[in-house]
Amino acid sequence: MGCAISGLAAKAEFGERNTEDAAAATHPTEDQIQMIKESWKVIRDDIAKVGIIMFVRLFETHPECKDVFFLFRDVEDLERLRTSRELRAHGLRVMSFIEKSVARLDQLERLDALALELGKSHYHYNAPPKYYSYVGAEFICAVQPILKERWTAEVEEAWKTMFQYVTSLMKQGYQEESIRQRHITLSPKDRPEKKNTAL
Repeated sequence: MGCAISGLAAKAEFGERNTEDAAAATHPTEDQIQMIKESWKVIRDDIAKVGIIMFVRLFETHPECKDVFFLFRDVEDLERLRTSRELRAHGLRVMSFIEKSVARLDQLERLDALALELGKSHYHYNAPPKYYSYVGAEFICAVQPILKERWTAEVEEAWKTMFQYVTSLMKQGYQEESIRQRHITLSPKDRPEKKNTAL
């Protein structure tokens, strides 16, 4: 069952970064962008399958992630998950986000906006940032058999770089939304005082 990157290796590879680390996540190079786009052409044909494999593996390697998913929280039978319409639909939504990310790799402002917005929406789903990097690790494990001999160390590094970049922005978006929501819930007397600087 094991993919070299799964389990504890996933935590080490994709590291749980905080917002200070966002600047440390580098954007993929031109060569890496080309590798990602070329491999995506092959992966795209199996996106529903990859989405299901990715989430079943995620729940196997990190069962605590199920707590975030109301529909799957109490499902113990992984076989039932493999045939779940709801899991298939969620997997397709995640794969759609990956497809949009791949398409925007050479349009940095659009990619940044997409990832920040997804991070903000995950705040409202109660999906904490510590889980984001796990998805990238499980995606890599799910696509290796599809790419077969096209899978190389360089292709793997390119995908890792993209996921690290995107998840660092998602985490930043989550933090920004968390701060914004805390500010909204503060009563006017608890908010920092605005000084009137008008003459």
